[in-house]
Amino acid sequence: MGFSGISIWQLLIVLLIVLLVFGTKRLKNIGSDMGNAIKGFKGAMSDGEQQKKEETQPEQLEKAKPEKADTVTENGVKSGEQEKGKV
Repeated sequence: MGFSGISIWQLLIVLLIVLLVFGTKRLKNIGSDMGNAIKGFKGAMSDGEQQKKEETQPEQLEKAKPEKADTVTENGVKSGEQEKGKV
């Protein structure tokens, strides 16, 4: 054996020692805790992305919203001028 890496026998010995030290019940609890932690992390990441999208949407709507333009009525008066009493 050289310096190529860990063999299958070394992995099995480490697994056996871990089983003897922690026991199956404790390993099951550690596994479920790790799974819940990963789910929580993924949930927090997706919530952060949604919140970021919600913050940028109002800015995009304001940019896309056209400004109020004066329109000319049938008698040739701008609607803005009618409101001011310049009829």
